[in-house]
Amino acid sequence: MNEIRSTVIFDDVATERPARSDVGELWLKTSDLAPVAHFELKPQGVCRGEICYPLPPARESEFLLDESGKSWFNLTAFARLTGQAVAHDAAHSAWYFGARSDQRRQLASLEAPDFTLPDIDGKLHSLSDFRGKKVFLVTWASW
Repeated sequence: MNEIRSTVIFDDVATERPARSDVGELWLKTSDLAPVAHFELKPQGVCRGEICYPLPPARESEFLLDESGKSWFNLTAFARLTGQAVAHDAAHSAWYFGARSDQRRQLASLEAPDFTLPDIDGKLHSLSDFRGKKVFLVTWASW
């Protein structure tokens, strides 16, 4: 595997870094993991704040590689571990990483804030009045 300059889009932020690519796998220097993905390697796994993903000991070679005095991390293997979609443009050495499973759960659990608005006849309705029912909201703005 040769080192090439790659563009990595992670959490919707594009970063250029030297990387290694081999059969659809993106390897970053472990020192570039934090600047690119905002994760860091710790004894308990790959962590961001209080969220840690333990690396399966039997599969450690899928994630970590030490070669010629450099330490590499397989970001695509990590994406598979976290349920993250990956898109790759080999011609431009560009990689896009979608939302992780923990991010999708956060989005799925969000609730709209309660609000009260008048209908066309002036009668007030609150969103909470319709809890448990399907609601279709139509909005517009004049600006």
